[in-house]
Amino acid sequence: MPLLALQNPVVELSREQVERGSRHIMLPGLGVEGQQRLAAARVLVIGAGGLGSPALQYLAASGIGTIGIVDFDVVDTSNLQRQVIHRTSSIGEKKTASAARGIAESNPLVDVHEHDLRLNSSNALDLFAGYDLILDGSDNFATRYLANDAAAMLGMPYVWGSVYRFDGQVTVFWENAPDGRSLDYRDLHPTPPAPGDVLSCDEAGVLGSVCGTIGSMMATEAIKLITGVGEPLLGRVQTLDALAGDWREMRVSRSPGRQPVTGLIDYALFCGVPAAGNDDGATISVADLVARGTDGIVDVRESFEWDIVRIEGATLLPLAELLAEPGLVRERVPASGRPVVVYCKSGVRSAAAVAALGKAGIDAVSLRGGIQSWLDLVDPDGQRY
Repeated sequence: MPLLALQNPVVELSREQVERGSRHIMLPGLGVEGQQRLAAARVLVIGAGGLGSPALQYLAASGIGTIGIVDFDVVDTSNLQRQVIHRTSSIGEKKTASAARGIAESNPLVDVHEHDLRLNSSNALDLFAGYDLILDGSDNFATRYLANDAAAMLGMPYVWGSVYRFDGQVTVFWENAPDGRSLDYRDLHPTPPAPGDVLSCDEAGVLGSVCGTIGSMMATEAIKLITGVGEPLLGRVQTLDALAGDWREMRVSRSPGRQPVTGLIDYALFCGVPAAGNDDGATISVADLVARGTDGIVDVRESFEWDIVRIEGATLLPLAELLAEPGLVRERVPASGRPVVVYCKSGVRSAAAVAALGKAGIDAVSLRGGIQSWLDLVDPDGQRY
């Protein structure tokens, strides 16, 4: 069932807006009024990465009047395989600035707001309040729950997408949806997975074109909500299996007894993510590892990562194998009378490994920042990926 248009139309389009939007204006059901609604809309995009990049490009080209970009990262060479709004010349630049320049080159009529910050419980509500719709291209569960909850508290539509290797998902959540169709992200994922159970694109890899497909669909859902054209994906999750060339649809309904969100929480704690800079004895810094020596350490990455770059003296034991049989560490790593040091790419998988080893009675610590920090501080010429 179509929903009423989210945005009221502006009084008049400029000559250039008409020319740029002429192919929209020709569309049945959209027309001049639909293009006016787009020009009046304010859309906040979380993440200028694999999903945010194509979404930002199509939102800007469609004639959205105001676009906000939330990101605190900088452009890295490895981003360019899928984050198509950035260019080689953008490497080392803040993603918000790079994306804003890309939008300006596509459509200088868009009012772009750069939010170079880390989204958290103290700033999300104030930030979201300046927009009509949230489009979430983030790559971690803590940010997704936070964005969902803030959007739900404000009664705003929330367009969500995710990608993993060759697969993707996209849908719409809206706590204040009309006709009793209220849904939010917690109806699809009531609780987050355990840390390390689902790898990020940074650790698992992703086919770049899948990001383009899902990101473009997210932009389409935003346009449908703004203009009232078509049937939004509210209550329906579209899932792409790119290798099979197969789209499937899963229905989602309100979880029985679930209460509306009334406040924001500590989402890192909720998702079991160790706080930044955590030094509670379960981690070790690169400097301390160098001081104690690198013999007898465990690499829980995949074998292809090991082949790219490794820390000399380490033993490869991929996380899945370690979780299945933590005692393998005792067999493969010589006893030294000190905690086993575990590392991965960034520290997420190694934290999960340390937790499993602790339950098995094995004293272990995680290398803070993983091999990325090792490359930064010890081996700057090592191969990055």
